[in-house]
Amino acid sequence: MSSSQARPRQETGGGAGAAGRDELVSQSLQSAEHCLGAQDFGTAYAHYLLVLSLAPELKDNVKETFQYTLFRWAEELDALNRIQDLLGCYEQALELLPDDEVICNSMGEHLFRMGFRDEAAGYFHKAVKLNPDFNDAKENFYRVANWLVERWHFIMLNDTKRNMIYNAAIQKAICLGSKSVLDIGTGTGILSMFAKKAGAHSVYACELSKTMYELACDVVAANQMEGGIKLLHMKSLDIEIPKHIPERVSLVVTETVDAGLFGEGIVESLIHAWEHLLLKPKTKGENGSCEKYGKVIPASAVIFGMAVECAEIRRHHRVGIKDIAGIHLPTNVKFQSPAYSCVDTEEAIEPYTTEKMSRVPGGYLALTECFEIMTVDFNNLQELKSLATKKPDKFSIPVITEGTLDAIVVWFVLQLDDEHSLSTNPSEETCWEQAVYPVQDLADYWIKPGDHVTMEVSCQDYYLRIQSISVLGLECEMDVGKSFTKNKGLLSLGNEAELCSALANLQTSKPVAVEQTCVLESTEIALLNNITYHEGFKMAMRKVLSSLTPEKLCQAMDTHCQNNEMGSGMGQNNTAQSTPEPFYVLDVSEGFSILPIIAGTLGQVKPYSSVEKDQHRIALDLISEANHFPKETLEFWLRHVEDESAVLQRPKSDKLWSIIILDVIEPSGLIQQEIMEKAAISRCLLQSGGKIFPQYVLMFGLLVESQTLVEESAVQGTERTLGLNIAPFINQFQVPIRVFLDLSSLPCIPLSKPVELLRLDFMIPYLNTSNREVKVHICKSGQVTAIPFWYHICLDEEIRLDTSSEASHWKQAAVVLDNPIQVEMGEELVLSVEHNKSNVSITLKQ
Repeated sequence: MSSSQARPRQETGGGAGAAGRDELVSQSLQSAEHCLGAQDFGTAYAHYLLVLSLAPELKDNVKETFQYTLFRWAEELDALNRIQDLLGCYEQALELLPDDEVICNSMGEHLFRMGFRDEAAGYFHKAVKLNPDFNDAKENFYRVANWLVERWHFIMLNDTKRNMIYNAAIQKAICLGSKSVLDIGTGTGILSMFAKKAGAHSVYACELSKTMYELACDVVAANQMEGGIKLLHMKSLDIEIPKHIPERVSLVVTETVDAGLFGEGIVESLIHAWEHLLLKPKTKGENGSCEKYGKVIPASAVIFGMAVECAEIRRHHRVGIKDIAGIHLPTNVKFQSPAYSCVDTEEAIEPYTTEKMSRVPGGYLALTECFEIMTVDFNNLQELKSLATKKPDKFSIPVITEGTLDAIVVWFVLQLDDEHSLSTNPSEETCWEQAVYPVQDLADYWIKPGDHVTMEVSCQDYYLRIQSISVLGLECEMDVGKSFTKNKGLLSLGNEAELCSALANLQTSKPVAVEQTCVLESTEIALLNNITYHEGFKMAMRKVLSSLTPEKLCQAMDTHCQNNEMGSGMGQNNTAQSTPEPFYVLDVSEGFSILPIIAGTLGQVKPYSSVEKDQHRIALDLISEANHFPKETLEFWLRHVEDESAVLQRPKSDKLWSIIILDVIEPSGLIQQEIMEKAAISRCLLQSGGKIFPQYVLMFGLLVESQTLVEESAVQGTERTLGLNIAPFINQFQVPIRVFLDLSSLPCIPLSKPVELLRLDFMIPYLNTSNREVKVHICKSGQVTAIPFWYHICLDEEIRLDTSSEASHWKQAAVVLDNPIQVEMGEELVLSVEHNKSNVSITLKQ
């Protein structure tokens, strides 16, 4: 019942109305309590809603019980997949209790689980604003703040050179007469404010993100320009004249470009702007004031590329080994990263990844000179329109240095006008990353001077796509067959190439086999390439299984070794007259994992995998088949459980697990959410002598001085933003922890040696403490700006995996201090380390 329906009429007999209301409230409270006792949470929730709408003065009395009732009812709705009802309940609750940070946080958690990350982040942020000491909301907000305000905003705003060049180009255009301005994708509003300060008569700015739009409103008001800049919360594609802006403008400014130039939609938005929002462009030879003509900043861009060797890119995008801990990877399973640029795929996948090449671990080697890929004129409507339909351009680039062809790296020069430009070249000091097109599907990646790297470049879907990458040697007949790409582009190089390609395919033809392309995240590919990880798990699992039934396992292993470690695994059971009960091994790692297949080589084992994607299951089946496992050996556990949340349960009603493998560290460098709860459930599901892997984790850290981390975490005052007051507003969205770091290439100065910060034990929980203090000795004078941290994942007392190692698929993270602390060599500082619900906070005491 809505509050308007429940409100008593304010007429004669008001006293009687009040008495009736009190009676109804009292009855509803009793009914709510009765329903709670019967665990009828839906009805109890409805009664409490009525109570709060009729008697808001009872809010404090029933608040905690109402929260409990709402959360239990929401769980039931979630389980029934009644998502609209669930969201409706939260919205009703927040109408009555708009300042309840606990309900805001819980709403955010539901939205996040449903995939609505932006919306979830908004609720977490509101909960933190309502109660800055609410730790659960703070930790949730820190984890999703990147979706609200992406980290590149901080880096770009701190790039003084970039700000100065944009400001100068905008000033010049306005001085020449372009007095009406539209800023597309305004972000914090900095370009709009440059335009207003330069003397523009009218400035309009649009921003699609609700959070960024509200942030821009605050920033513009704080800089006393709210009267001169009209902010629109919408896409530029939806702007209409005169509905949203009164007339066409003479200047569009935008920086809706990503590392691959076109990925943020600059082409579509400028086509629309030229057709509907901008004055016509000035043609050559035309005179007259710029105020009568339209133009765009940036005016144009030139895109460049270069072929490189880079081991770090290679290990994240190509599986480079054939055997992993005794498991053979068959040729009919092809692994690809999401950045694989395939025109045949139905999914709209961004065809590149991004890297700060100047900081890529291990560096890179240029295999070709840099070459010009494309020039695009943003002031030419016809050229913009033709980009998506133009036939691919073919390139043949001579190789200058021998090496392994791992990627094509791309950057651009943004020509703001005829005088001002910005370059994203990896050799320049810039806030930009570069676009990286990993090379996949070649038979041979080794190239040398005399070879040519060939490729096709197009702008399909307004993404810059580099496809059909292959290698041509001096002798076409010998080398054209290096390319195994499915693209047909090579055939158009000429009849000779077509013949060579056909001959090469004849020479390499094999019997037709079931082939599976398996798309893995780059971290999953890096994990497959990590031999130490898989060998460590194999050794640790073997030790546990040996300790459970040594004789049975030794006999199985003897037979297995005779089969060159490629034996039938569970197939040995077929020869036995009575089948002994197997060991049950459950792998609940996130994503793709071959650990269950490795477990299957260790004797009488029934391994269960928790992979979700069909293509991953098919790939694991093919790998099992290639390693001579019967199909029934490997089970996919999610087929046996009703939903993913119930993945931790017994393999059979009367059986327990021998080994449960948990994913305890996210690839980003943080501890997995709810891992302690998962470990607690897992301990109850282990047979006597069974183990959780890892058994415990040690967290290490050190003190560093790093200006890079400071600048990537918060905007530094007004100087960087040319006097504009932006920092206090965007810095509300800074988070104390930076993730996805690589300490081996992070610009920083270590000021202490590594120290152990925390131990999380999953097998012996009483060893865990919620907080501890750690003394740190300063070995170099400087300013402590951050505390990077990483982990040793201890499968047992002897076998450890280091998340900071060169082969690790995990990255590292760092706590960035709000205020740097000056330290002198020989000093001793104290770190306070707190652990709560899988979240760790580190504070520094002097």
